[in-house]
Amino acid sequence: MQPFWDFIAYFENSALADNIRENDLLFPLIESVHVLAICLVVGSILAVDLRLLGVASIQRPVSRVTSGILPLTWGAFVVAVGSGGLLFISNATKYLANGFFVAKLLLIGAAGLNMVIFHMIGAKNLPRWENDARLPPPARLAGGVSILLWIAVVACGRWIGFTMKAG
Repeated sequence: MQPFWDFIAYFENSALADNIRENDLLFPLIESVHVLAICLVVGSILAVDLRLLGVASIQRPVSRVTSGILPLTWGAFVVAVGSGGLLFISNATKYLANGFFVAKLLLIGAAGLNMVIFHMIGAKNLPRWENDARLPPPARLAGGVSILLWIAVVACGRWIGFTMKAG
């Protein structure tokens, strides 16, 4: 476990981390980019999930909804991960000691797993049902679970700042 903490300390003690931590503008600027990227990620995923639930865009095939939205989702996700990584290195040990931060990472992982399971199992017969207004239960379940997970990610993200230990 010590190599992990040495790895974390290496980044936390870097000049880049010092600049982010000590510059009055850098941390808020990076945090703003992170929040905007997360809004795009969650908003675009919500549009797909609402289609899976049969609540929105029911006149459009699922593949058309996803092909139009997912490039934006992935681009925003890359920006969110990059900006989040920069925020993380500024106080890595404090973030790792924060339960909301750990929960946020686990929830993002669970959302990714939900997506993988849906694509491996639920979307196997997509061409047969993608035009239906009411999709099969596995698709609706994946959409509902995704919405709940991303709401929890956002809630945990908000609470990180309120629960970080000073000093």
